[in-house]
Amino acid sequence: MHRLRITFPALLVSISAIFLAFPEGSNTSQTQANTYLGYDLNEYPGDDALPVLRKTFSFTSYWLSPPPQEKRTTWLGKRSLLQSQGFGFVVLFNGRASRDLKSLSDAKQKGTLDGEDSSRLARQEGFPPRTTIFLDIEEGGRLSPAYYDYVNAWIDALARANFRSGAYCSGMPVNDGGGKTITSAKDLQDHLGARKLALWVFNDACPPSPGCVFPQNPPPVAQSGTPDAVLWQFAQCPRRKQFTAACAATYNADGNCYAPGDSAHKWFLDVNVANSPNPSAPRE
Repeated sequence: MHRLRITFPALLVSISAIFLAFPEGSNTSQTQANTYLGYDLNEYPGDDALPVLRKTFSFTSYWLSPPPQEKRTTWLGKRSLLQSQGFGFVVLFNGRASRDLKSLSDAKQKGTLDGEDSSRLARQEGFPPRTTIFLDIEEGGRLSPAYYDYVNAWIDALARANFRSGAYCSGMPVNDGGGKTITSAKDLQDHLGARKLALWVFNDACPPSPGCVFPQNPPPVAQSGTPDAVLWQFAQCPRRKQFTAACAATYNADGNCYAPGDSAHKWFLDVNVANSPNPSAPRE
């Protein structure tokens, strides 16, 4: 982070305190562009990785639950360290698969349980009230009626616990019949009623995605194709060949995306852009 060189010790201490109070304030070019780069990983990259990753990224994912296909999360207990390094957060909780929702009543019950669990874990990790927790939804296209009930119950449970709701979901159009297309993001929004849900969409198709790149002035989130999204995941690991032929050269030869400075290729990661350096920060 940038600090002024001045000769007044007391003033330097005050200025430093301001920067520490708002660690997510990234670099000047990102602030001017009003978009910020972040990464997400299923596994915590390790304490030694943080100074390297912080040179490029303003925010990090933070899994409260085990990520998909995992039995545990390696992120718990790391919030304070990440915050001290200047990272903002995208707080995540793994959503259920459609096949696990046996009926509408079962979906509502599981949505309530998952909402209560995610809010409990967020409090345990020190995230303040009104923090946005993103439900990880891996399925694309139109969702089932049971899934709408599951998500709505999850939103309501978080609201009762004084947390805000978001969803990580597909922003990629798929065939919906009759010559029409649908995205999971649009489908969810159509079935929320009066509920509010912050959208984190993935769309790694090139274009609109620029591929595995780390620009000083990141692209606007609206370029994702979902105008009301607050986050856009534009690069995934490993590269999905059917969507990324036009930007294949931006990925490593092994198909993964690695952070600048990661010469040993230790952390293959997904790349995101957001409208905030701290997308999960408490908001009204």
